[in-house]
Amino acid sequence: MKPKETAEHYILSSSPHAHANSSVRRIMLDVIIALLPTTAAGIYFFGMPAVWTILVCVATCITAEALCRIAMKRENTVGDLSAVVTGLLLALNLPAGIPLWMAVVGSIFAICISKQVFGGLGMNPFNPALAARAFMLISFTGPMTTWLKPFWWKTPEAMTTATPLATMKTWFVAEATASATPHGLCNAACKGVPCLWDMAIGNMPGCIGEVSAIALLIGAAYLLFRKVITWHIPVAFIATVFVYSLVAGGAPAIMQVLTGGVMIGAFFMATDYVTSPITAKGKLIFGFGCGLLCMLIRQFGSYPEGCSFAILIMNSVCPLINRWTQPKPFGKM
Repeated sequence: MKPKETAEHYILSSSPHAHANSSVRRIMLDVIIALLPTTAAGIYFFGMPAVWTILVCVATCITAEALCRIAMKRENTVGDLSAVVTGLLLALNLPAGIPLWMAVVGSIFAICISKQVFGGLGMNPFNPALAARAFMLISFTGPMTTWLKPFWWKTPEAMTTATPLATMKTWFVAEATASATPHGLCNAACKGVPCLWDMAIGNMPGCIGEVSAIALLIGAAYLLFRKVITWHIPVAFIATVFVYSLVAGGAPAIMQVLTGGVMIGAFFMATDYVTSPITAKGKLIFGFGCGLLCMLIRQFGSYPEGCSFAILIMNSVCPLINRWTQPKPFGKM
């Protein structure tokens, strides 16, 4: 007699036998949800250019993934939402005013070159969105370093400006935290650097999704609550940036954390499952390396920002970190 079928079933596989009721689509959907606050903040501060950049990047990534899978005669993976995440992350790491054709080129590079050439999701050695951003920064240096001021449409005669990182690389602003203001924690306007409150909410020039630390922290809290990410990489990354800034001097440590791509890099880019270590010890090493390289590039490099390159460099040594930190099997000498 055939046994009665039930919803409960067993999964037969090699160890480990623990099974999480999750999927690639569910994880990617959680990442998209977590990115919504910083996406909304970017649109609020930079207006329609941010909207068009996001739409173009996401649409191009979806189209490129579908065409690549057809050309490779492989299963269509658009439904797992990984292409949407790549497009959204790339857009959030771009200036709002970048020409849209450049966003298209970057999106194609992210999917076709950084992801599908290696076989698709799970086989790419580098984070596709960061690889595309680095490619665009080298290829289109001018547009990639031209920033819109927040609420630029209110003062169209002054649309572009320098980012706080670029300003801090030129001027020593340690005294910026000395004078408190009624509406913020500091007043660094005399040095061309926003106050800490403006940095926290996102009222400063920069990439679409990196300006609002509060929005990024809301999204990070959601990912931690859903157990999509763990604390190891973000804490090691941010703590290394903070401590390095205290030791090296120059700009205040809190400003180094709140400006540039540290926050979005620590919570959303460095924690990518495919390109980050598996073990807890490996994640701490990875986060420390990202923070150290980021600050070394900021201090000694020609670019004021080093977050993207730091994470990509650590992506390349991720297999070695996994090998160094893999636990010994029980009973092995």
